[in-house]
Amino acid sequence: MKIKLDENIPTALEHNLADLGHDVETIVSEKLVGCDDLRVWESAQREGRFLITQDLDFSDIRVFKPGQHFGIMLVRLRSPGRLALTIRIKELFEKEDPESWNKCFVVATDRKLRIRRPE
Repeated sequence: MKIKLDENIPTALEHNLADLGHDVETIVSEKLVGCDDLRVWESAQREGRFLITQDLDFSDIRVFKPGQHFGIMLVRLRSPGRLALTIRIKELFEKEDPESWNKCFVVATDRKLRIRRPE
């Protein structure tokens, strides 16, 4: 799976997810830190990447309708520290079937995973 990590996701996940066989890029490595959301979004879409973020600007499924993009995971943890984010996201990619999230809107919380699939 091709993945893009937003700047609010720990860069340590780049290696964790790559070790699981994914092609991972980060906003940090692309020097897009501080850029507006539209630029981040366009970069992910141009490269055909699944975006992982905590940014609520990507939470409106009317704008980011499943099936009309390469996929988004919005991570919403109660205590979203770097370690907690790294552990939770890595756990999801190890235990779930991330390939099935293609073109979906995924919300990951501490205990749940909600997936909105294309209609």
